[in-house]
Amino acid sequence: MSEDIRIKKGLTIKLKGKAEETISAAPRSGIFAIQPKDFHGVTPKLTVKVGAEVSVGDVLFYSKSNEQIKFTSPVSGTVTEIRRGAKRRILAVVIEAKSEDQFKNFGKADPLTLSKEEIQAKILESGCWSFVNQRPYDVIANPEDEAKAIFVSSFDTAPLAPNYAFALKGKEAAFQAGINALTKLTKGKVYLSVNETASFFSKTQNVEVVNVKGKHPAGNVGVQISKISPINAGERVWTVNPQDVAIIGELFLSGEYKPNRVLALAGSEVNAPQYYSVTAGQGLDSLLENKINKDNVRIISGNVLTGDKVATNGDFLGFYDNIISVIPEGNTHRFMGWMPFVGSGSIHSASKTSFSYLMPNKEYTLNTNLQGEERAMVVTGEMEKVMPIDIFPMQLIKAVLAKDIEKMENLGIYEVAPEDFALVDYTSSSKIEAQTIIREGLDIMINEVG
Repeated sequence: MSEDIRIKKGLTIKLKGKAEETISAAPRSGIFAIQPKDFHGVTPKLTVKVGAEVSVGDVLFYSKSNEQIKFTSPVSGTVTEIRRGAKRRILAVVIEAKSEDQFKNFGKADPLTLSKEEIQAKILESGCWSFVNQRPYDVIANPEDEAKAIFVSSFDTAPLAPNYAFALKGKEAAFQAGINALTKLTKGKVYLSVNETASFFSKTQNVEVVNVKGKHPAGNVGVQISKISPINAGERVWTVNPQDVAIIGELFLSGEYKPNRVLALAGSEVNAPQYYSVTAGQGLDSLLENKINKDNVRIISGNVLTGDKVATNGDFLGFYDNIISVIPEGNTHRFMGWMPFVGSGSIHSASKTSFSYLMPNKEYTLNTNLQGEERAMVVTGEMEKVMPIDIFPMQLIKAVLAKDIEKMENLGIYEVAPEDFALVDYTSSSKIEAQTIIREGLDIMINEVG
């Protein structure tokens, strides 16, 4: 029997431009890239040079700190460029794609008949291990660690978030195979969080199904971990996105690495918001061509709260992203915007300084304007209202800024990831970059504690 959890704290932000549930095949991009910045904490060691011919599944680079963790090509083609930044830091391995893909064969297998070591070896060799994330620290999991449990959240509560049940329609067998593989990687349970919407997820076998209800960030796996199986000192919990579970499952069903996903192209500035079948790392030029209403927009690879700003001229889809959001750029100012209730019919607010609290179902067109500059943090309780994890968010942020390791530990740094502070960024009157601060705090703990 499934467990029920209700998340009371948080904030639902309804934006215009949610993707219509139709899927089209995205135009095949001429170039693809795997960007090491998508894998936080990984220092890449190249295995290819410019001019090298690669097939899908061939290794492009591996982690310098752990050679078992490999990153493989999403397409067949020729390596045309190794983009580098300051101090020759590798920014991207760029591949000019062929018209058709050739796949490296990793061998078909039934995960239920394999040992943990065999499953782990296959996932590592194919490059699928990059889909396995670790808490604490929000980094790629260390295959040498023992996972206390594995969590999969089948829904996302972020603004304009994709519907994973729709995105995985027709891939139910691959998802189940992926779950079967994950069950062999831990002595604990595999938890699958579902919401109220009926879908095939609730029928998945070999998992502990947990019903989760509530506002954003109820869909965040970190919030679910805190309510179901909190992380204690020295413990490791692994997490996997549902579309990535299906990619792992496809590896066992077909013997091939197929990093394909269904992407939601959404936002108020998209001509016809809908879903597209894409491949990880593809160029954005062809995908977004003629699909955006106007020029003065912010294109975000990811959701509007946690994603990265990208451009159409030479940028690539983030490796883990299941959505591209397009909203107005915030380089204009609202007339007398400093006055409460001015233009409040079109302004969304977490407080009662606009009428949005009287219209909970209204969809808004929001831009990127911060509505103010960075200022001192004041104890108002606004951070706590949107933080369902049992921590003191303001005190934790201050401990990170002070680089006080002992306080960070006591205040719950091991329980959080940057995405858990996205609503703090959105609602805080101090205009601080809470996600950036928490990421810096996690990096401090990695370096000091390990």
